[in-house]
Amino acid sequence: MKIALIAHDRKKDDLIQFVTAYKPILSEHTLYATGTTGQRVIDGTGLEVIRFQSGPLGGDQQIGAMIAQNEMDMVIFFRDPLTAQPHEPDVSALIRLCDVYGVPLATNMGTAEVLLKGLKEGFIDWRLISKDRK
Repeated sequence: MKIALIAHDRKKDDLIQFVTAYKPILSEHTLYATGTTGQRVIDGTGLEVIRFQSGPLGGDQQIGAMIAQNEMDMVIFFRDPLTAQPHEPDVSALIRLCDVYGVPLATNMGTAEVLLKGLKEGFIDWRLISKDRK
């Protein structure tokens, strides 16, 4: 499956900790990330990550385009709800696209953990079936 990893600046350390903890699961999938987050994941875990632009420079929109083309299966986006983001409309659009296209989205560590444990157990295989229908 294709999994997008995104984190606002104050959540990047949390994402690296999370990816490190779930490296055995994540290493079995194709990982994508916005620019800086992707480099931090590569440096912190050694995992292969396909990197897009940074979020404010269009990375969120690049991931959104993959969602709209049914080419992204899951999004893990550690958002910082306490800090204003200059690209908030892009963030809202990305979340909206996940809802429109039925792409599982986690915006915090607790939900991300549930998604990855479900992925490991095969509970998200319906994404593969829905992709085959299109």
